[in-house]
Amino acid sequence: MSTHPVEFVSPTQFRARVDEALHDGGLRENFRSAMQFLRDKRASQFPDADEMEGLRDVGEAVRKHALAHLPALLEKLEAQLRARGVHVHWAETPDEACAIVHGIATAAGARRVIKGKSMVSEEVELNHFLEARGIECLESDMGEYIVQLAGERPSHIVMPAIHKTRRDIAELFAEKIPDSTYTEDVDALIRTGRNVLRDRFMQADIGVSGVNFAVAETGTLWLVENEGNGRLTTTVPDIHIAMMGIEKVVDTLEHAIPLASLLPRSATGQATTTYFNLITGPRRDGEQDGPREMHVVLLDNGRTQAYADEQLRATLQCIRCGACMNHCPVYARVGGHAYGTTYPGPIGQILSPHLLGLEASRDLPTASSLCGACAEVCPVRIPIPDLLIRLRNEANRQPDDGAAQRLIGQGASFSVGQRLVWRFWSGIYASPARYRLLRWAATRLRVFTPRAQLGWTQHRTPLRPARRSLHDLMRERRQAK
Repeated sequence: MSTHPVEFVSPTQFRARVDEALHDGGLRENFRSAMQFLRDKRASQFPDADEMEGLRDVGEAVRKHALAHLPALLEKLEAQLRARGVHVHWAETPDEACAIVHGIATAAGARRVIKGKSMVSEEVELNHFLEARGIECLESDMGEYIVQLAGERPSHIVMPAIHKTRRDIAELFAEKIPDSTYTEDVDALIRTGRNVLRDRFMQADIGVSGVNFAVAETGTLWLVENEGNGRLTTTVPDIHIAMMGIEKVVDTLEHAIPLASLLPRSATGQATTTYFNLITGPRRDGEQDGPREMHVVLLDNGRTQAYADEQLRATLQCIRCGACMNHCPVYARVGGHAYGTTYPGPIGQILSPHLLGLEASRDLPTASSLCGACAEVCPVRIPIPDLLIRLRNEANRQPDDGAAQRLIGQGASFSVGQRLVWRFWSGIYASPARYRLLRWAATRLRVFTPRAQLGWTQHRTPLRPARRSLHDLMRERRQAK
């Protein structure tokens, strides 16, 4: 695991954050309406259920094919990138990824970095790392720029500032941006942010971007965006650094096309996104734009742990559309910041245990109703509820249990008392005689049932056995006949 202090919420803080969010009426109203809007937009893009399911089948097949051949595809991608003049770097931890970017910046004498939307750079907290070493790192995606000004984490992987109202942004810009006046006009706010960012594109020494898909066949990086800031980030500065998780590779350009169709329709309810940027190497002789130097940083950070397990490998199929978050009843009520992790919502609940370990994220897999809405809308059919149950089991597994595929933090929620309770329960139900004895005792000693029953009675009435069991009632009915 990384020694870099990633700013996540501890299990105790997670519960406190959830409680705080549930009592914030404004936050709940904002998220409820925003999620409903996104759900309706997605539904409008898939009017034909058969077409949608067919496309999901293709998307799942593409991702499974890539993961089944991941080592070979990564080697092929590296070879193709190097053949096109791209410097390839491998990073096992967030520390290593940040150090690589800092090393590139130091060698170039760079002091200003402009960054397009990149969840991997959020994951390793690149901004904080560079700023602590005297290098300015400015977000160019409007939503990311807003949360950076506010000193916050993104609350959604596609729409980082979805938790903020128009008034919140107006007050933030008026306070943080020099010579700006207070206005709640959306177009005026966008112009204000755009004016700041356009100058920074020209001043930046390095542009950092994420990668939606990396094509092993051609060494092409495929970036999906709506604002055009990604295109400026990757073409205006002299140096372009692309950061990607190792799972983002696909075999061919043909394989990337169905994913590019699924992504915007699932994420924002658009038939297609505004910009598709396909980048294959730095500027060549005779070309008038593009970076003169290009680097790709391939990050592991726990992904090989998920990859090594046949069931958990499905976690890596994700294309980061956020549809699971938009349809999750838990996320819609508590928002992204309650989770405290880079990836909130259902996808974060199954991914964060690999990135941070189960000790740091043990409560996340339990923050789900297991309703299955996330799996029903996932464009690449990740069985999220099944993975949540598996992670819950791993968190409660005995720490010294010789598991075939041991996860970091295994047994983080293990409790001897809980284990004894379950053994008692299974012992009772394994014997008809013991079960009848328990039933008899429960109905006759119900007056001694405690009123406080751990977390159950925080929001519910106490559980109390009935005066007569179902067996007794059925026996009386048969006798009456």
